[in-house]
Amino acid sequence: MPTHRSAEKRMKTAEKARQRNRRTKSLIRGAAKELSVEKDAAKKSEKLKKVSSILDKAAGKNVIHKNKAARTKSRLSKTIKK
Repeated sequence: MPTHRSAEKRMKTAEKARQRNRRTKSLIRGAAKELSVEKDAAKKSEKLKKVSSILDKAAGKNVIHKNKAARTKSRLSKTIKK
């Protein structure tokens, strides 16, 4: 356990950030899964926009790296085009 007051505070803020990051990553995985399961092509393109938006926001907040967001978007769009 932390001894200093600042270390206690840092521990609390780190836990809040960890929970926030987990929630965002879970949202990304869920949206990507929805996209891969979808059968209708029109709905797939809509869901791709949604997933791209989520990925860009996560990359902007440094939850995931910007290159990972780009790579994931690229892979998802490639699977849709097949």
